This record gives sequence, C-alpha cells and structure tokens, in this order.
Amino acid sequence: MRRAVSLVNRVVLVVDDDPDICWALEHVLGELGARCIRALDGRTALQAARLNHLTLALLDAKLPDTDGLELARNIRIAAPGIVVLVVSGYFYKDDPIIQAALEQRLIHGFIEKPFSHTEVIDTVKSALSSQEAASRAVKLSTDC
Repeated sequence: MRRAVSLVNRVVLVVDDDPDICWALEHVLGELGARCIRALDGRTALQAARLNHLTLALLDAKLPDTDGLELARNIRIAAPGIVVLVVSGYFYKDDPIIQAALEQRLIHGFIEKPFSHTEVIDTVKSALSSQEAASRAVKLSTDC
C-alpha cells in the first residue's frame, strides 16, 4: 500500500532569481500545505538551508552567484536528508549533466521551464515518495 505524500507543515526552499517563478512554485507548493522560504540567489539559499529544517528544495539551475548543481551539493552538505529538485529552462531532462546528477543522487528530480502545475506536483510527489521509501528501507535494514 502506497502512502500519500504530504507537504503539510513541511518547509520547502524555493530558489530562483526570477521572483515570478518563485511565486508560481510557492503557489503550487502552498496548495500542498508547504511553508515556503524564498531565495533569489545561492548565498541566501545556503543560509536558509543551514537555518531551517527543510524537507525539499527546488533550485534554479542558473543563479547570478552560483550554478544550481553546485548549490545542490552545498545544500546537501548543510541539510543531508533534503530532497533536491532542479528547475531549469537552460537544461533539459535528457542533458548529460542532469542525467549524471540524477544517477549520482545529487538531485532527486528535474522540472523543465516552462512548467505546468501538474508537472510540479507530480515531480515533487514522486521525489518525496522515492526518498521516503529509501528511508524506510534503510530503517528496516538497521532494525534487523
């Protein structure tokens, strides 16, 4: 039986240098019950990751002060259990750099700009479900 993924009372970091993109993502995630923190650059995003108990981060691939994949590495160091998704109009899902980041589990998913409401929700739910399943499997193996 598959449990429904919920963002109610969860903190989500939304990082994009375009405030309109942040607003759109916050609006969609807010419908799922998330409390969103906005960052318009990598420095602010990393500080937010260090200061908050984050469940999920949606990172733009190209920011004014850093690359989104480099930011993903740094955020995962600051918040090891976080689920990271990259949102980009620069890269595409089949780009080798994105595929490598997915294979290395640096990121848990990819959302292409322009995105649809449904695409954001489906990608978020899929990534969180996969992460929760992996966490349960690790817990079961350590309980044995």
